[in-house]
Amino acid sequence: MARPISVVTGGAGFIGSHMVDCLLAAGHRVRVIDNLVGGHKENLAHIADHPDLEVHWEDINELIPPSSVFDGASFVFHFAGIGDIVPSIEQPIQYMQTNVQGTVRVLECARAANVQRFVYAASSSCYGLAETPTREDHPVCPQYPYALSKYQGEQAAFHWHQVYGLPVVSIRIFNAYGTRVRTTGAYGAVFGVFFRQKLAGKPFTVVGDGTQVRDFVYVTDIARAFLMAAESEVAGEVFNVGAGNPQSVNYLVELLGGDVVYVPKRPGEPDATYADVSKITEMLGWIPKIGFEEGVSLMMEEIDRWAKAPLWDQDSISEATKTWFQYLGNNG
Repeated sequence: MARPISVVTGGAGFIGSHMVDCLLAAGHRVRVIDNLVGGHKENLAHIADHPDLEVHWEDINELIPPSSVFDGASFVFHFAGIGDIVPSIEQPIQYMQTNVQGTVRVLECARAANVQRFVYAASSSCYGLAETPTREDHPVCPQYPYALSKYQGEQAAFHWHQVYGLPVVSIRIFNAYGTRVRTTGAYGAVFGVFFRQKLAGKPFTVVGDGTQVRDFVYVTDIARAFLMAAESEVAGEVFNVGAGNPQSVNYLVELLGGDVVYVPKRPGEPDATYADVSKITEMLGWIPKIGFEEGVSLMMEEIDRWAKAPLWDQDSISEATKTWFQYLGNNG
């Protein structure tokens, strides 16, 4: 039997590169598409010579369906996109262009290739300031353009399912963390911020009082959920993927060890994220395997990767988040 071919957009990124590892381990032939805006070649360096890996340094915004990259593909895993809250407030057109229209181009390539399953990397940010634990049928209320763009990309995927019969599954990822998590870019990624501060011997900049909790889910657990969704007979469904076990920022600081300074709480951010994962557990049999303490320990083993990440302090954070407070501060 021929081995399946999988296309991974954003495959040099944080989650995408772990998806590539997962697929290769499962015996797939893998084709990566990445424009290296958010991804890094070093994320694939350990498998650069793998005989079942093809890498295409292309931009999804420039895909012209049908694309030969998708020829013969069984599965498409769509991670390519742009993230972060503040840049999305400042550059909403770019976010809509890539996260919505770019997704449409990938959908059309997948449709032309008649793939068996299209798995979309959605964001739990679509829920906004949600009740917890949050189920998939919770009302959607995006608080900023990034969240809106990811949700509209999801809507486009399901429209392709409805109109064209493309088998689509969407996975709303909660707070992803793990090795290869982003080290540079706009302020906001808590692990990148804290690890760089720890390396520099500087205090951790904790937002608010640190009692806010996040449903941190380890990246290899996420990749496994995507593979299980692709290999299932399920289509037209949304699944939450989180650990279902929220952890406070204060506890993360305790695990890392170091001094703390506090910065103002930010509007539009929930006090708690907490995924109800009963649907994916019941329908696909997925459960998270990596506990929070183990996940943080695995990342600490590679802390030197953050040596060149931006070093943030109270003043630089205040400057970087001005537009955040300006536009979201009065939202009710």
